[in-house]
Amino acid sequence: MSDLAIVDWPLPYQARLASRPVAVIDLVVIHCTELPDMALAREYGERIRHESSQTGNSGHYYIDTDGKVFRFVADTRVAHHTVGYNPRSIGIELSNPGRYPHWGDSRHQHFTTPYTSAQIRALRLLLAQLRQALPALRWIAGHEDLDRRLEPATDDPAILLRRRLDPGPLFPWAEVLATGGLERLHAEAG
Repeated sequence: MSDLAIVDWPLPYQARLASRPVAVIDLVVIHCTELPDMALAREYGERIRHESSQTGNSGHYYIDTDGKVFRFVADTRVAHHTVGYNPRSIGIELSNPGRYPHWGDSRHQHFTTPYTSAQIRALRLLLAQLRQALPALRWIAGHEDLDRRLEPATDDPAILLRRRLDPGPLFPWAEVLATGGLERLHAEAG
């Protein structure tokens, strides 16, 4: 596999995110943006969600449908992408509409848009580069593996839905795991 070109596009608040040594990073979490395009993903990433630190929620890397890779947050900064796992992980977001715009509607909980071959190729290259740059990197997980919280559906509060389903059933786990060197991590039940 050849080297991957990464476009640095730091979020405006990157310097306010907590710093960390790369030696603590042992996990990559795969997400999908659940938004229609990269422009909206960038807009959501720039939004301030945490008043005390004046930072927002985002992954470290974003992969567009054409395979172009953007770095929103440096590896040495803690991005807010997976509750309980941020200090030890890198978040990788794949541009994909997922359930957009009906995230909380119980009638629209299926992913219908497949990931592109360009995205998966870029992801595999990125994972290989991260394995070289991050000596402790051992684990990979989907957001759905780690955030198993439930919340009431927007159309019927009596129905409880999983908050996070990404990267979803259309994500080619076998192909990505074949890149080698990373083991799938699942949150413990309960």
